[in-house]
Amino acid sequence: MSAPSKPWFVYLVRAANGALYCGISDDPQRRFAMHRSGRGARFFHTSPAQALVYVESCADKGAALRRERALKRLSKPAKEALVAAAP
Repeated sequence: MSAPSKPWFVYLVRAANGALYCGISDDPQRRFAMHRSGRGARFFHTSPAQALVYVESCADKGAALRRERALKRLSKPAKEALVAAAP
């Protein structure tokens, strides 16, 4: 019997220019801290990370990657609707 897989998360971070960055991590708070410090994604070199605005739990890394692809295909208004509906 294999050990249960560790949960993964898909997340959205708002940049200073209002853009939304989508990524995955097994620890979204740690990853956001990396984005804030200027490490982790070139996306934030031109506009710093401001807030972790959306986090969604996924069963495993594969599910998180699939959900990330789906979120990246959404329009900005659809992503904003996800952020607004988040608890």
